[in-house]
Amino acid sequence: MADNENPNVTGNMDRLYRTDLSRRALLRLAAGSAAGLSLSALLAACGGGDSTPTPSGGSGQQGAADSTPTQASDGTPAADETPEPAGEGGGVITVAITAPLQSLDPANHRDRVTETVLRAMFDGLVTRRQDGEIVPEIAESWEQIDDTTWEFKIRSGVTFHNGDPLTAEDVRFSLERVAMDGMMDGETSPRKSLLPPIAEITAPDDQTVRIVLESAVPEAILLAGLVHNQIVPKAYVEEVGGEGLAAKPIGAGPFKFVEGDVSDRIVLERYDDYYGGSPDMPPVGPAKADGVVFRVIPELSSRLASLKAGDVHIVQNLNVDSARSLRTDPNIVVKSYEGTRTTWLAMNVTRPPFDNKLVRQAMNYGLDVQSIIDEVLGGEAVRMTGAVPPFSQFYDDSLQPYPYDPDKAKQLLEEAGVGTNFQFVLDAQEPDRAVAEIIVQQYRQLGLDASVRIWEWPVLQEATLKGERQMLLGSWGNSFRHPVDLINPTLMTGGRGNYSQYSNPELDELLERGAVASKEEAAEIYKRVQQILYEDAPWVFLWVPNEVEAGSAALQNWEPGPDGRELLADTWLAS
Repeated sequence: MADNENPNVTGNMDRLYRTDLSRRALLRLAAGSAAGLSLSALLAACGGGDSTPTPSGGSGQQGAADSTPTQASDGTPAADETPEPAGEGGGVITVAITAPLQSLDPANHRDRVTETVLRAMFDGLVTRRQDGEIVPEIAESWEQIDDTTWEFKIRSGVTFHNGDPLTAEDVRFSLERVAMDGMMDGETSPRKSLLPPIAEITAPDDQTVRIVLESAVPEAILLAGLVHNQIVPKAYVEEVGGEGLAAKPIGAGPFKFVEGDVSDRIVLERYDDYYGGSPDMPPVGPAKADGVVFRVIPELSSRLASLKAGDVHIVQNLNVDSARSLRTDPNIVVKSYEGTRTTWLAMNVTRPPFDNKLVRQAMNYGLDVQSIIDEVLGGEAVRMTGAVPPFSQFYDDSLQPYPYDPDKAKQLLEEAGVGTNFQFVLDAQEPDRAVAEIIVQQYRQLGLDASVRIWEWPVLQEATLKGERQMLLGSWGNSFRHPVDLINPTLMTGGRGNYSQYSNPELDELLERGAVASKEEAAEIYKRVQQILYEDAPWVFLWVPNEVEAGSAALQNWEPGPDGRELLADTWLAS
């Protein structure tokens, strides 16, 4: 089914625990039948994916300093060397994106589509490969100085698109702009929560940045936050302000801004003086393509028509029918690969009837999740058995999915004293309408008075976080495949994505311990975490959808990432 098998993705977890890991193989489901429903419909921005800091850590007890710097592999071209394309390269790649961008200021958004565009123009201290491993980018190496202090060495020879050299002071400024309150033209960056709490950032010299955290966290957590934050030129931003940066962005990435509008299209051209990017992501050197154009095309039918006509070269978020149809077109390549965005129904545990865990368990028994995966999603998803997805190294495979058992569901509802005579509303976004309707139809078969209500995400998010809604069809990215990247923000008391209003002191204490525990300790901690959440059932556990994309057969070296972002520095169009 999948055109590109996703290899081992535990590189940073290996670094975290300094031991070999064997990634749990994900269940591969065969492409099946059924309706044209969005396979990534639930990419609905529930705060995550672009979501929380994607973690990493140290050896044994987290406080221990690691005296061995983490370094990039050898192979960075000398300053006077320009890698030859060896007959490869060229063309302008056009990517159809699904929604307008939030901003071209990398500190002023919380959106995967926006980050896909920005990552073509801006680089960060570290980046993530397609296989999920975090590797050096602008940083050449880093080491832990003490429990809370990390020192990064900055690669020499890096320049911004205006020709200014990138120094440690630019890194300090860029990270402070995100990490500290009021540093974004008097406002606080919406990306602040992607970083662990930072006490201080300094630049002792042009090639050194020191980050002092408020408390010790695993290396993985810090690096994951840094993946989602890119470097901007301090002098330029101080001159033009955040609005000026958003109007004419200047970064240090493989492509530079030419023109565009966030609601229409963004045109980029190759930056010929690009330092080459991460040496751990060969080939190293300037981008292969002449340029990239990102076009906003919200309607899937229009994106597909543009792809078939050759007007665009990459289309994301395919549905079952369109993917099956495109696979027969010799001019188009379809790629399906394991996603990282968990999907669930978040029940408000503070309001009747979902304040009763028997009711919440009944909702899990009363939904035939596997049939939806097989018959509606065409098999393009992996079932979640609990709150931690199967691709996590801490997944508890002793837990079995709630079986579809309508009689058991009705029995639990009677035990809870509510029976089947109650109303509830499932809130969702427009792209999720079809799946939401199927879900409520199944609940109606139990005798429940269920309905769907569609909202724009900003309104729905605010209302849900305030506890004003009953049930949300939601999702959260878990691109680093660690519970701290998923459970902490969504189910910890006061979490920024706690749409269930769930609060459990025992769980909170376990999650705090798990964030800094050794691998062995963390395994036991997260096993208990999963047992608690399986029993309390603040969510109806659904699935992790595969990412399904289509591209022109003329694309060379195109390998989309499992988190839905396009990394195009080494992709080009065959002539």
